Amino acid sequence: MIDRVGIFIDGGYLDQILKHSFNRARIDFEKLTRHLGRDERILRVYYYHCPPYKDDPPSREQNERFARAESFYAQLERIPEFEVRKGKLAKRETPDGSPYYVQKGIDVLLATDLVLLSAKQSISRAVILAGDSDYLPAIQIAKNEGVHITLVHGPDGTYHKHDLWQHADERISLTEEIVNNLRRPDKNENTH
Repeated sequence: MIDRVGIFIDGGYLDQILKHSFNRARIDFEKLTRHLGRDERILRVYYYHCPPYKDDPPSREQNERFARAESFYAQLERIPEFEVRKGKLAKRETPDGSPYYVQKGIDVLLATDLVLLSAKQSISRAVILAGDSDYLPAIQIAKNEGVHITLVHGPDGTYHKHDLWQHADERISLTEEIVNNLRRPDKNENTH
């Protein structure tokens, strides 16, 4: 097996951690990549997210939000070994008619990439920044292929499913110290 690491980031999950635990911290994704990859050779960093929802026809605000997201994704793709994978937001309604949005395709994209790279023995370690237990079957396949699984999650006791945490080989909790080291001083550059 080639001694390389693949990094898999659920962008929606990371957004929630940064919003709720770190006062909407804006981070430098190159620093995040170096932190998660340690000193290992990185095959690729996959970032999964859904562009903002747009009605048909979209409002001016929706178009602006969508354009900002696309600009952010383009910035990410300029980082070496970085690839953005996009899902889609689907609009749903609660019984009282209030709208809410759900990500579609993110779990499948991440799981497919993890399984494919593991089965081809392209990676020896997978760093997964996610909190959804839907990834467990893919993680188990990767482990069966000899891939070491590192789970990166929100502060201890929050923002991850216990069974996901339990099945990882190694766990890294994002702490205030780590996030402070990843903060981006200039809001106009590669931030999130």
